[in-house]
Amino acid sequence: MSLKAAPASLRNRVERIETIRVASQPNIVWVEVTDERGLTGLGETYYVPGAVEAVLHDMVAPLVLGADASRIEDIWQTLFARANFHGFAGAEMRAFSALDVALWDLFGQHAGMSIATLLGGRVRDSIRVYNTCVDAGSYDDQTAFVERPGELAQNLLEAGFSAMKIWPWDRFAPHIGGDANVGPAGWSAMGQVGHDLTPEQLQEGLAAVAEIRSAVGGRMDIMIEGHSRWDLNAALAICRTLEPFGVAWIEDAIQPDSPADLARLVRESRVPQCVSERLFSRFAFRNILTEGACHLAMVDVVWSGGVTEARKIAYLADAFHLPIVPHDCTGPVSLAVSLQLCAHATNAKIMEVVRGFVDGWYDEVVEGLPEISGGRAIIPNRPGLGLALRPELRDRDDTVVTTSAR
Repeated sequence: MSLKAAPASLRNRVERIETIRVASQPNIVWVEVTDERGLTGLGETYYVPGAVEAVLHDMVAPLVLGADASRIEDIWQTLFARANFHGFAGAEMRAFSALDVALWDLFGQHAGMSIATLLGGRVRDSIRVYNTCVDAGSYDDQTAFVERPGELAQNLLEAGFSAMKIWPWDRFAPHIGGDANVGPAGWSAMGQVGHDLTPEQLQEGLAAVAEIRSAVGGRMDIMIEGHSRWDLNAALAICRTLEPFGVAWIEDAIQPDSPADLARLVRESRVPQCVSERLFSRFAFRNILTEGACHLAMVDVVWSGGVTEARKIAYLADAFHLPIVPHDCTGPVSLAVSLQLCAHATNAKIMEVVRGFVDGWYDEVVEGLPEISGGRAIIPNRPGLGLALRPELRDRDDTVVTTSAR
């Protein structure tokens, strides 16, 4: 169908781009795109929100304001070409991701269809979820997996979860000191790569896994988060000591910047390797997949390029007979849009959630949050994303809204 033949209701010019930040969530920025008919699409991304805002208002707005909001692929390619002249990854791709999600949300609202339907239809209406064990809200899950992992696993089973993710070796690696905002996984998750993991530390980290297995047996899938905290030798030691425990995967056991080294983990251990929300664009995933450097592709929709790019990553992984496992430890829009991808992608395996976020601050800032029940996420079939920021969010004392308009 030619552009001129497209339904008039779907051809709407971008009138306004707004970014919304709240001081209580210092890593989050929401993006609202409003068209000439007054409908608004919602996007989101996480990390360095000030830099993301600068990209959106200084670079993106002059190119996108007045453009046809339904030409999502064309907008994505234009922005990528502009950024890639200087190097695209980082704040640029986060900004493009948030904008892209908002455009898909807007398109779905005009069409009266969910994003999953727009992508080609749904293959599932719910998906199994795993709990990433962060201290959040009323849950001290990160403290618990260190101090009482068996009890935590039993508690999660009783809450309906059949899978959990922990990072028992992070605390032994170098970490960033001071008052740095290191994100939801805490101080131990971020720092320089460790090179000296002692036998005692190896066994101390393994104790959490062993206790979970002893407490609940095979009823609980265990995912290990590596946070890229160790070098190849230490990562191999961790993987080999995990082999008898049948873990679901280890994620980012080393930094995901060398497919050849990641491929050694695949070849030299029997633990499935999950890589990586840190990869931006299908090109980065192509390099990992063609090297045989992972067993599972973890895509972050609000980092890797939005819906437009994440669907291509899903198709690419499927061509290698591998699943995707979307990432969310960040925000409610990330969860919602990832679930739309899961509804459509045949190779979606499982979805990440943080129960302290879903039961806590997510619900405080958005309306229409997806339901989590019995260890599964029920995927909404409402137009677009199926959720929106709560109107009262703009009235909070800690909210800052920045606008670019034509």
